Amino acid sequence: MVRARLDARARGEAVEAPWTLPALRREWNRANGAVAPWWRENSKEAYASGLAGLADALRNWADSRRGRRSGRRMGFPRFKRKGRGRESVGFTTGAIRVDDQSHVALPRIGRVRTHEPTTALLRRVWEGTARVLRATVSREGGRWFVSFTCEVERTVGRPCRPDAVVGVDAGVQDLAVLSTGERVPAPRPLQRALRRLARLNRELA
Repeated sequence: MVRARLDARARGEAVEAPWTLPALRREWNRANGAVAPWWRENSKEAYASGLAGLADALRNWADSRRGRRSGRRMGFPRFKRKGRGRESVGFTTGAIRVDDQSHVALPRIGRVRTHEPTTALLRRVWEGTARVLRATVSREGGRWFVSFTCEVERTVGRPCRPDAVVGVDAGVQDLAVLSTGERVPAPRPLQRALRRLARLNRELA
């Protein structure tokens, strides 16, 4: 539709080409009842994620054409080929939370058991030092993954001796040489293992 509108504008017709995410959302809201009568069965974020990706791709294409984007010139956005592109959806609204050490809650999907423990994030959420902002669900290699974007309060570390200053020079013969004259020897794993390698080679022979 965007390509057809752009071609129509190039011919001199007075049509609006949706370009930004709000404009694309307005077009989707006008057309979803006719082109996707089942759209209410899914979370609205499933469609918003696709529209956000399209808006980013259109902006990158336009910036590339105008020379405002570095790197290789980008082409006009194309549909993802089924099974080839990364399948993902991002949730920014609704029930997004970590329920316990092995369950998370996602909008319209509900409570899902996780393979890995969520203890670290759960502890921070309970302590009030972390807040979940976004959840991204993706499928890779036939498995489903969920990752959280969080706002985290971190304690700023302080040095034990704030007035002490030392220069460090990384070298080859020595791992590091300090400005105080101290030398940190290199690990030299090969030299340490030469005797063992010689013994194993004799056994192999």
